[in-house]
Amino acid sequence: MTASLEQLRRCHFAVDLGAARTRVYVKGEGLVVDQPSTAAVNTRTGALIAVGEFAEKMTGRTPHYIRVMRPVSGGTVVDIDMAQRMLRHLLGDKIRRTLRRKPRLRAAACTPHDADPLAQRATIETLVGLGARRVELVDTLIAAAVGCGLPVEQPEATMIMVCGAAATQVAVLSLGSIVTAERIPVGGEAVDHAIVQHLRHAHELMLPSQSVRPLQLALSVDRAASPGLMSTEIHGRDVATGLPRSVQVDTAAVRDAIETPLTAVLDGIGRVLRECPPDLVADLAERGIMMVGGSALLPGLDRMLRQATGMPVNIAERPDVCAVQGLGAMLEGRIEPLTLNPLPA
Repeated sequence: MTASLEQLRRCHFAVDLGAARTRVYVKGEGLVVDQPSTAAVNTRTGALIAVGEFAEKMTGRTPHYIRVMRPVSGGTVVDIDMAQRMLRHLLGDKIRRTLRRKPRLRAAACTPHDADPLAQRATIETLVGLGARRVELVDTLIAAAVGCGLPVEQPEATMIMVCGAAATQVAVLSLGSIVTAERIPVGGEAVDHAIVQHLRHAHELMLPSQSVRPLQLALSVDRAASPGLMSTEIHGRDVATGLPRSVQVDTAAVRDAIETPLTAVLDGIGRVLRECPPDLVADLAERGIMMVGGSALLPGLDRMLRQATGMPVNIAERPDVCAVQGLGAMLEGRIEPLTLNPLPA
């Protein structure tokens, strides 16, 4: 990991800035913020109108002078000033006053695997603008593995797959470090885009931005348990006329449409396994893959991985908050480093 456990124990709060949601963990209080990484701005005055869930509900429903934006893309801060303003409003006055009382305020933050120095610098400057005197960076893969209870510090292989909104990260961990890893630029947003394009071409229907997730929930229905539910009704706008229209969508056809982006994820897993030492691969054949991240709950993804790799695939109990919970465990000192027996002189 980028920062040592001793440095992380000195931190007062931790931030997981994701493309979809922002989460903040305060030492001694737990998870205090879990909101969408969205901000609505009045372009005439520059005033911040809303952040979080309320701003996300405004997507696609605002007049021309109100812009709904995401200051974080793919786990990287793309607008430092707006990210700071969003975090200040999400934290609220009470939590900010509590943090300001800390002498030499320290913060920890997740960064995507192989994030370039500019992306790391943007994350640091964002938290420094909130008053942090020092910022420790932790690889998202390590934090998520700790958060879902994997024995990261032990000399045994564990494989984790972080399914984010903009990218999927796969890694094999051992002895608290990353042995081999791959970052695939395919995530939940790519699956959403595949569904939208399928409905546009097959049904000439344009979906509102809020309708993609309910369609994915409809896909999650088990065919064996509900053999009669093979289609779902979707409301949208007709491409030709612009009028509202409803269509019955075959869930099997949508499953086929989302296989294309998911194939890239399978290729990335194959590359990670090919670069991994044989002894660790033997461990993985028994332990399998642990899936975390908000997109880990995509319907059929775990089954597809199981069939393609022949390995056990498990989904964490709360996959969406594993990374920030892992940071919290490090801040609270619940993770003990591996101690080696000293060799005799």
